[in-house]
Amino acid sequence: MTAGPSPVYSSAAEFRTVASHAGAVFVGQLAIMGFAVVDTIVAGRHSELSLAALAIGSSVFVTVYVSLTGLVTALLPVWAELHGARRLAEIGPSVRQSLYVCAAASVLGMAVLLNPGPILRWTEVPDDLQPVARAYLAVAGWSLPAALLFRAFSTLSQALGRPQLVSWLQVVALGVKLPLSVWFTFGGAGLPALGVVGCAWATFAVNFLLCVLAAWLTRTQPAYAPLALWRRLERPHGATQAAFARLGVPAALTIGVEITSFTLMALFIARLGATATAAHQIAANVTALMYMAPLSLAVAASARVGWWRGAGEEGRARAVALQSLWAAALMGLALAAIVFMARGWIPAIYTGHAAVAALAAGLLAWVALLHVSDAVQTVAIFLLRCWRVTLAPLVVYCVLLWGVGLAGGYLLAYRGLGPVAAQQSPAAFWQAAAGALLLVAALMACMLRWVSRRAAAQAPGEVSAASLPAA
Repeated sequence: MTAGPSPVYSSAAEFRTVASHAGAVFVGQLAIMGFAVVDTIVAGRHSELSLAALAIGSSVFVTVYVSLTGLVTALLPVWAELHGARRLAEIGPSVRQSLYVCAAASVLGMAVLLNPGPILRWTEVPDDLQPVARAYLAVAGWSLPAALLFRAFSTLSQALGRPQLVSWLQVVALGVKLPLSVWFTFGGAGLPALGVVGCAWATFAVNFLLCVLAAWLTRTQPAYAPLALWRRLERPHGATQAAFARLGVPAALTIGVEITSFTLMALFIARLGATATAAHQIAANVTALMYMAPLSLAVAASARVGWWRGAGEEGRARAVALQSLWAAALMGLALAAIVFMARGWIPAIYTGHAAVAALAAGLLAWVALLHVSDAVQTVAIFLLRCWRVTLAPLVVYCVLLWGVGLAGGYLLAYRGLGPVAAQQSPAAFWQAAAGALLLVAALMACMLRWVSRRAAAQAPGEVSAASLPAA
């Protein structure tokens, strides 16, 4: 990104800027998703029990980790606005204050991950899966502090419009993760086979590697020098921490609702047996992989919108936001079509069990359907944070993702809903999730259009949104 706003707005130029940023983020996100893909394939090749246990353990870990990262990633618009306003000297103290957020989040997350018993019992995870899932989480939980610190580095780099460094680190980490997962899981060279717990040890190792490399880059790369990051850590600043909380806590809770709607789905499906759980794990893994595309666009678009807002150009910020929303819809349609057509052979990548593959192929049809709505709502909710809108999306998520998606799926699967008999199949949860996400996407898109229009209309002394190229 340039140091200041361009004197002439160009819709095509803005699209290229956002697309270039999103492309770099996407490469890194694919590498991170590669962690999950590697573990899923390794566990699936090890045994059906290992794959089912991974589905449970990774679901709990991802729920805690992704929810807590909301406290940090919500700060992207703050740092992007400071960048757009050319107030670089203020970014360093703000980043150091975010370290307190990472510390508090680590303590909270580890308390859950190291004591998962209540969650596993409440969701009635089968007894044969619980010991392995506990062992997996006992190792993965200790990697949380390093993972959150690297997320803070990623958010800062993306806010500065420099996601390439982050992506390169993530690609390197994937290259380390693959051999470690295989080695630790199956054993060899004097190391005993650890089973699926070996995947957790590999995750632990690469998260700390990423954290160390990120620290080294912030000390040596010229891009971070003007921020003066490596100064003495100040005491917690009340006003700053309160501002972080007003933005980060609702964002984290919103992400928590979203991720738990899928995590609890996995835990509820676990009572259907190892085959259903393993098939769901494949569908969930493909869903998460597809999600990386709109997530990358959302990160890039929010960084650019925050930059324009920091420069005092609300109309241009609105134009970029709406353009990105349309891009999300079109990209979502294209990716959904690819997965739908390839749903017959994708499961074979993950498992050699015919029953698991057949059930997973059916679930992937629903995955393709819900992805379009998921893409739109993901970009919309990230952009809403640029205008500090966080509470309304939280309410929408609670009502629709928990109320319609998760509860509706549970009824369709186990109790029946009106004239519809209980399906006793994981497909019921995916059907309900697809309907819930469709409603969420519609509401988020309308909310974004209204909020951005009002901000552009109220902004003094700038080009009105109506005079800018249509998104």
